[in-house]
Amino acid sequence: MEIKVLKKVLAANDKVAVENKSVFDSEGITVINLMSSPGSGKTFLLDKTIGALKKDYGIAVIEGDITTTLDAERLKRHDVPIVQINTSDIGGDCHLEATMINSALKDIDTKKIDILFIENVGNLVCPAEFELGEDHKTVVLSVTEGEDKPLKYPLMFQVCNWAVISKTDLAPILETDMAKLRGYLKQVNPKLEIFE
Repeated sequence: MEIKVLKKVLAANDKVAVENKSVFDSEGITVINLMSSPGSGKTFLLDKTIGALKKDYGIAVIEGDITTTLDAERLKRHDVPIVQINTSDIGGDCHLEATMINSALKDIDTKKIDILFIENVGNLVCPAEFELGEDHKTVVLSVTEGEDKPLKYPLMFQVCNWAVISKTDLAPILETDMAKLRGYLKQVNPKLEIFE
């Protein structure tokens, strides 16, 4: 019985994701969904990326967290539109859903946006299951998490286009086998493009 319920939830979500994608495509917006474990470096990566691109592109951010606005506050210095979604207000979900993105779009002037970054709730499981209407799914994986994460959480790495390996400066200290890590990433998704 629970499986049927989950299928209904995902089907309803996918329908809204298609609507979101239609809006993004009609406005010429590239949408990147950033996913990872908590503390892997999503916000740091986003901070540096916005700083590098904001002169040439219209950028907006949808920031997802269970509680707090800390990540949004960190990015506020870039003076780009940021919409905060706290899932604690709607049950404490460990992921963002297409309806949440659809609602957040009401607070963004999409005609001024070229790139929309969605910083998903920190979790290597749930966010992988929910389509948002994005163009690219990106997983950020810190070397501090160990080489085995792609094998332990394969769906996350299978649904993503891009993988960013963060905190690579710590690899020698942690004795991280980078070749093994890259190998495991490619094992679960041979098409995954890897950035270090």
